[in-house]
Amino acid sequence: MSTPLDSTQQAARDQFAKQSHRYGSGHILENVQDVEDAMKSVQIPAGAQVLDVATGGGHTGIYFASLGHHVTLADIAAPMLERAKEAAAKRGFEVETREHPAEAFPYEDASFDLVSCRVAAHHFSFPAQFVAETSRVLKPGGVFLLIDGTVEDDQPEAREWLHQVEKWRDPSHHRFLTPKEWKSLCEENGLRVENLTLTPLKQPDIQWYFETAATSPENRAEVMKLIGNAPESARQLFRLGEEDGKVVWWWQRLSLVAVKA
Repeated sequence: MSTPLDSTQQAARDQFAKQSHRYGSGHILENVQDVEDAMKSVQIPAGAQVLDVATGGGHTGIYFASLGHHVTLADIAAPMLERAKEAAAKRGFEVETREHPAEAFPYEDASFDLVSCRVAAHHFSFPAQFVAETSRVLKPGGVFLLIDGTVEDDQPEAREWLHQVEKWRDPSHHRFLTPKEWKSLCEENGLRVENLTLTPLKQPDIQWYFETAATSPENRAEVMKLIGNAPESARQLFRLGEEDGKVVWWWQRLSLVAVKA
């Protein structure tokens, strides 16, 4: 990578390089039903050129490869790319891998029919740059698929609470954008939003999240303190509670599909 990484990008690279083994088979993102559902509203050509940004375990990109598309898996962490490529090969799919941050793409203008990014954008330093780069490399009529956590518009207290929880759980977290913010970024960069939905998603036990992020004991204690003192707005919005002695909550998942004019 020729572009120097900022501190947020370095933190994401180091975190996901260290934890790459947690994102393969058995991870919740292996279930790509959300991707299938989101893509029902748009069409991409057969044998499309697909770029999956911050691919992680490669689940999204491998899904598109299984449909016969030509897929480039991109990530900031080399170990993630290695594992994702191995996972694709095990299923008989050939994919290209490229190592770079989400805010700087090493591709020509109008190179792709689809750019996807799933459950990763909250780690990005500059979401505006990411969307601008996405628009730049999309062909006219190309599709942008974004799936990520969010907090619905006009919920500042709950949003700040979730930000603190995520930051303690995984310090490489940057911030969640609201649906309104994502839509504005798309429109500013010539991307017409075709579909935007919020879906509540029940989360695994918090201990699973701690293990996935290798959260330190000290940070786990801070998260549990935040949960115990959560404001009513957060309790209601995220359905925060306990089941069988385990902390449970419902994440707000944003699915956004936009088309380049």
